[in-house]
Amino acid sequence: MEVVECIEGRTSVRVFKPDPVDDDVVQEGLRLANLAPSAGNLQARDFIVVKDSSVKKALMLAAFSQEFVRTAPVVVVFCANLERIGHYGQRGKELYCLQDVAAAVENFSLYLHSKGLGSVWVGAFDEAKAAVALGTPEHVRPVAIVPVGYPAERGLRRKRLPSDQLVHRDRW
Repeated sequence: MEVVECIEGRTSVRVFKPDPVDDDVVQEGLRLANLAPSAGNLQARDFIVVKDSSVKKALMLAAFSQEFVRTAPVVVVFCANLERIGHYGQRGKELYCLQDVAAAVENFSLYLHSKGLGSVWVGAFDEAKAAVALGTPEHVRPVAIVPVGYPAERGLRRKRLPSDQLVHRDRW
């Protein structure tokens, strides 16, 4: 799949078939996720692969009962590693590691789409509850929950603002 086709074809998928997802596909997706840019190449991100139904249920509850978090065959939680980004001080902890995670999620989502899998980037969740569900240490901050599976229905292509409303030349 060409990169433009992949970017234009990816949608958020919230309904998944119960079919298992190959561990090798997830692992390769995470390898590619970590090839995303990162501040100082510190790779201040960690990935938690969740298949256990009780952990998925706890993540669903942390995500304000978004049911697809529980029903997806695999859920990957992308976390910021605040210890690993310490070199950059407060700005690193408040911004750079979040950018690192965001870039990784995008790589991961595009790779999954290229392999016929669906995913959705969930940012609406209670971080403290997610951290408890995952047993993360204090320096690991859950940033994105990404349910993964084979789409049971097509994701919606949402309308985008035209570029002329978003792109500014030289100054605002």
